[in-house]
Amino acid sequence: MRAPAPRYAANDGVIAAAQAALGDMLTEATDLVGEVNLTVKRESLVPAMIALRDNPMLQYQALMEIAGVDYPARAERFDVCYMLLSYTRNHRIRVRVTTDEVKPVPSVTSIWPVAGWLEREVYDMYGVLFEGNEDLRRILTDYGFRGHPQRKDFPLSGFVELRYSEEAKRVVYEPVQLAQDFRNFDFMSPWEGAQYVLPGDEKAAGPGPGDTPQGKAPPPPPPAPPAAPAVPQAKGAPSPVTADEVRKAGAKAKKVTRPRAKTAKTVDSTAQTGAGEPHPGNRRKSKPKDPDVVPTKGKGQNQ
Repeated sequence: MRAPAPRYAANDGVIAAAQAALGDMLTEATDLVGEVNLTVKRESLVPAMIALRDNPMLQYQALMEIAGVDYPARAERFDVCYMLLSYTRNHRIRVRVTTDEVKPVPSVTSIWPVAGWLEREVYDMYGVLFEGNEDLRRILTDYGFRGHPQRKDFPLSGFVELRYSEEAKRVVYEPVQLAQDFRNFDFMSPWEGAQYVLPGDEKAAGPGPGDTPQGKAPPPPPPAPPAAPAVPQAKGAPSPVTADEVRKAGAKAKKVTRPRAKTAKTVDSTAQTGAGEPHPGNRRKSKPKDPDVVPTKGKGQNQ
């Protein structure tokens, strides 16, 4: 489902009707990206707006917006664009005039009183003068503001800064004082090494931690070349291990002893666990008998 949006009438026949109504006052008419743009002569702006409002084929009764555009490379660098709306035809157009810093644009406050506020905004942001506006004052910036913010030549830091003075009990204007100069940062990786000295690096001109009294430390030796990859041994090739090495390795191997239990343990009885009996390793060994010694009978034995 598409989002709800206002629908306007098609542009069919609008440019032809505007050409017939304006005549020589119209210098250019285009229909681009679904919008009708009419460029009129600056000195003919007021009669052109009256014709667009009162012509029965046009009937643009409402002034919706006035906007400024700056093209510094042109002789007449500013465009003043008027957005008009026709209530009866449900259609919008844009009317444009060009000017510079000194040539005033005729005011349309006599046709639409709301233009007084809109022209003040364009004057404040771009410095365009409007002839016939009886209250052409700044509307967005302060009264003591110098310059026009939307011009491309306005300094980034401004001309003055304001603050509240506790001593004077009012807002005071002072020259701009920057804590540091404006710097153009480039985000090159520091590990790659810059080809210039960054601000502040001149303070570290002394010997570094790896330097010696005689001079800087020698550069590290170049890394050793990588070892050649291992090649698998061909079939039938003699073994690199000798027979003596095999016997020595076998002698060092631990002998695996068999378990001393004759039968597998099935119950926890003392007969199988050996509880209470001396450890086999703690039994006293009997001495071997001497074959030359004849045993004698003790007392109480029959002769």
